[in-house]
Amino acid sequence: MTKRLHPGPDRRAGAPYLLLALAAAAVATPAAARATALDAGAIGRAAGTQASQGPDGVVRIGWPRTDVAVRVDGAPLAPAAGLGSWAAFRATADGAIVMGDTVVFQDEITPALDAAMAAGLAVTALHNHFVFDSPPVYFLHIGGHGDPAALARGVKSMWDAVKAVRADRPEPAAAFPGDPPRAGPLDAARLGEILGHEAVRQGDVVKMTIPRDGRAHGVQIGGSMGLATWAAFSGSDARASVDGDFILTEEEVQPVIRALRGANIHVVALHNHMLEDEPRFFFLHYWGKGAAPDLARGLRGAIAAQEARGVDRAAGAMPGSAP
Repeated sequence: MTKRLHPGPDRRAGAPYLLLALAAAAVATPAAARATALDAGAIGRAAGTQASQGPDGVVRIGWPRTDVAVRVDGAPLAPAAGLGSWAAFRATADGAIVMGDTVVFQDEITPALDAAMAAGLAVTALHNHFVFDSPPVYFLHIGGHGDPAALARGVKSMWDAVKAVRADRPEPAAAFPGDPPRAGPLDAARLGEILGHEAVRQGDVVKMTIPRDGRAHGVQIGGSMGLATWAAFSGSDARASVDGDFILTEEEVQPVIRALRGANIHVVALHNHMLEDEPRFFFLHYWGKGAAPDLARGLRGAIAAQEARGVDRAAGAMPGSAP
């Protein structure tokens, strides 16, 4: 039997104010403070490595790249000087967020990126942190939101993909698999038809450009200021390469990455080029090899994925980064 307490006249009068005070306190309390504390042991077991937890509740895992010797500006670089992969987890009201940075050599980029995407993680940047580094070192940044153990397993799958590359070949490779482009005829009209945008010849290169409008520093900018998606085909119809940029808003990044990888086109950089841009723009650089029409169809798929996100945005859909 539940015991009921009689509040008395004074308590009844003060009850509405007490409820208001409690409601205000709940609203003022940050979501992270209301979140359940993370279990560092569970995250470490899911990631297959030791996890540590700081006084702020953040759980971190790490993997120093001691397996490949790196030199920067002519001198050896120790892993502690910036060659450590890591991921950090912070509790939220409905699970956790993860942010991290994975050290990758050139032949590890695509396997690590594919593993991250397959695990539902968002790829948030891909770039270099050094110059005059040998072998060249890149950094793949990821993020995610959800169940902490699932996020940790996703990070593990990415690191396992990197380790598998090095187990197969201890020294980083110097080229992507597949034949290099071979000089020959390139059918600009056919490529433009496949792409759905005019392709024009510039010497031995066939190029397609799609300008985009935006704002930077409070003024309107467009393709003439560098705000353009473009593709450049080299080689021949039978054996070509394609490189270029996609100009993307935040919600377009992950769908375009998935479309490019579905066409076996490699993402080689993801970063921003501007400050004070409206909306916030990201620049995705890519590289692919193969028959020129196949590459064009792959790019057309990525363009369609970008356009679909634009339709979703216009319809009021909430942007999301992970599948």
